[in-house]
Amino acid sequence: MPNSTSNIYTLKREILTFSNKISRYLTKPDRKFTADMTYGMLASGSCLLTDVADQLHESSKKVNSVERLTRHLNKGTPAKALNSYLSLIHKWVSDKPIIHIDDSDIVKPDGYKFEALGMVRDGSKSSSAKSIYQKGYHVTEACVLTKSNHPVSIFSQIHSSKEKNFTSINDVTFSAMERGAAMFGSATFVMDRGYEDNKMFLKLDELKQDYVIRLTSKRKLFFHGKWVPATQLRNQRKGKIKTPLLFHGKCRDAYLSHVKVQITASKKDIYLVLVYGITEHPMMLATNKKIKSKEDVVNVAKAYFSRWRIEEYFRCKKQMFQFENFRVRRLTAINALNFLSPYAWHFWHIYL
Repeated sequence: MPNSTSNIYTLKREILTFSNKISRYLTKPDRKFTADMTYGMLASGSCLLTDVADQLHESSKKVNSVERLTRHLNKGTPAKALNSYLSLIHKWVSDKPIIHIDDSDIVKPDGYKFEALGMVRDGSKSSSAKSIYQKGYHVTEACVLTKSNHPVSIFSQIHSSKEKNFTSINDVTFSAMERGAAMFGSATFVMDRGYEDNKMFLKLDELKQDYVIRLTSKRKLFFHGKWVPATQLRNQRKGKIKTPLLFHGKCRDAYLSHVKVQITASKKDIYLVLVYGITEHPMMLATNKKIKSKEDVVNVAKAYFSRWRIEEYFRCKKQMFQFENFRVRRLTAINALNFLSPYAWHFWHIYL
């Protein structure tokens, strides 16, 4: 029992030290709030404020503790805390950062008092044949891989088309790109087929960033003086470069090929990297990264296949703290909670 008590106090000290890294420029009440939320979520495995309050063991009534936490969340994410957090990330990332951007959803099917609650495609219940829509929010996330390939969030915004000043999901995605470019100067942005949009290519060109984006079967590319379907180029080639790739948790042999083309958006020279042997139809990856060797082709494929890390991140974020079960209603408070939950998750994976 004494050892157990000692371990708890040691953990609390480590959490306090960790939380101070993002809250050191905040007021004392805000520093206490950050430490309380980080410890409470880790100790309870929940983002419910009642569960967090239970772990704090405060002398005041639980309802008063919950009201205090709610007041802080309603103020939103302090800019100083966000800046400190983003500065901390630089220490964890290599000098050639890979940033994955993806969308997820938060489903609140029984919710009716949450602010700006819209309709979203429920990814857990939908399939390629049928889409199921429920009340909820969209989440746009950008994660950078650390030196140990751990995904760390640099941008996470919960949003809804029902918001008063909402413009478009593209604008939210562009904000994520701009933050990544501002943080690292130069990075490789990796995105799936949902982002295969001319606006995305043009935005990344404007920001002077590298990209690896998976193409859909509808994409046309400029090749040898004419526009041809990307699938035609895919079907005319065979993979000549053999390399192992991790796909859905299993290591499989893939065969790669590449060809210089131009994209519809900018008519700049890019490369189409083809990946055979992994899926039923070979994958088509568009990249503006320079390819001068077989190793360059393999690195492009590996950059794309590392995206399973962000999918893992989404699952853990929802499961570890039961994030979809939150009860705060204001969108400002929801996003403040959304900022603190991955922060606590990073402590778990990086420091424990």
